[in-house]
Amino acid sequence: MGFFYYIKKYFKMSRRQRKSELKSTLWFMPFWYIVGAVGLSAFTFYLDYVVDVSLYLPAAIGFSGQTLQVLLSALVGGVLTLSAFTINSLLVALTTFSGQFSSKMLVNFVSDRATQHVLGIFNGSFIYVLLNFLYVTHEEEEFIVATPVLSILTAITAAVTFIYFINHTTTWMQVHNISFNMNAKSKSVQASLEKELKPYQLDKEVEKDSLPPDSDGKVITADQSGYLQVADFSRLVKQASRDDILLRFEVRIGDFLVEGTPLITYWDNGQTTINPERYSKSMEIGVKQTEIQDLEYGLIKLAEVAIKAFGHNDPLTVTNTIHQIADLLKSIGQSTNLSSFLYDEEQELRVILNQKDFRYYLHKGFASIREYANQNSTVITELITMVSMLSKTMDKEVHQDLWEFSRQTILGFDNYSLYENDCLFILEQLSELAKNTGNQNDYLFLLEYMLQRVSSKSAAEEPSSF
Repeated sequence: MGFFYYIKKYFKMSRRQRKSELKSTLWFMPFWYIVGAVGLSAFTFYLDYVVDVSLYLPAAIGFSGQTLQVLLSALVGGVLTLSAFTINSLLVALTTFSGQFSSKMLVNFVSDRATQHVLGIFNGSFIYVLLNFLYVTHEEEEFIVATPVLSILTAITAAVTFIYFINHTTTWMQVHNISFNMNAKSKSVQASLEKELKPYQLDKEVEKDSLPPDSDGKVITADQSGYLQVADFSRLVKQASRDDILLRFEVRIGDFLVEGTPLITYWDNGQTTINPERYSKSMEIGVKQTEIQDLEYGLIKLAEVAIKAFGHNDPLTVTNTIHQIADLLKSIGQSTNLSSFLYDEEQELRVILNQKDFRYYLHKGFASIREYANQNSTVITELITMVSMLSKTMDKEVHQDLWEFSRQTILGFDNYSLYENDCLFILEQLSELAKNTGNQNDYLFLLEYMLQRVSSKSAAEEPSSF
């Protein structure tokens, strides 16, 4: 019963959500390899026992039935042993990811195409050799060619795949590859979201006074508790156009909702009967956060890797993760400039999104790392350096947000004194940031503040006189 419920769950999902869930499971790709193995075994049987290809090939590459059974029994054991080693290596990798980096990374490794193809090859190889073993007889006069040749090639493929998997796992576990893969995943989510929204966005301003008052709106609430995972914006715009209404999201993708939480406020013309279920079905609420449309979740995962690295005294991981977060923030900053208003084909406003500005994502990406750095001047210097670098590449609209984050970071050194060189490196990047963002006057105040930290450090280390 549990199996059928598990399958039924996928049919209830939207197409995009179902695709994401299937990619994050270990059984989907091996299933197709097993299907392919069954088909290849049937084709092998056809070559040997229907066409009898041994009549057209040299006798040197053929086997008798009894000899072939000995060979296949050895290959079955060998492929199964390689599969066991692969599963063991996979479990070790998953344990390492969960304990040393982040449990949220398990999905990234499991959904990696190379990982799934490797498991598929081993399962398919075992099933193929096992099926071949079933229909081979013990007759000495029997002469078979296709079965032994293809079985041996399958075993060789499994052996080479095992070496590839070990190399793939050790490469994937390296810090720079982990953070880069997570960054790339988040960027693909962002690109997909922008592609979905772009047809419904127009380059024109909407005055707040032109929007209907909140008191006239009607509310659609969540029918269950969970995370808002996906919203079909295209379907919502088209449905709102048919009903001639205006929708406004009260929550964002990735928010946790309790039953009865307002999801959407809508304004109708008073003449059309609205069915709220049509709009509720365009949104998916589940028990976990997903990266299908949630940009914030990618930042949280990267930040968690850096936080875990503090506990393992791994500054390289922290630094590398900060670099990838900065790169992701640059991409997110470009998408936050997109309009929150979605229009239909007649250029009528239909959907108002609940979007956060760049300042929010900057805080989500760096604030937790800043907090767990625990006055680590090296990490703080790297944070200021990345913020300064962002100021050189991003629009002026976010410059004040970048400067304000850095200013608050420096003021966070309250009751903490710095070494002279640490202060020098921080001030160097801070000076450049102030120049890029036009905050030279505010920089002078921070300069005095930092010098006080250095002087207090020097006074504390000065030897007492006798």
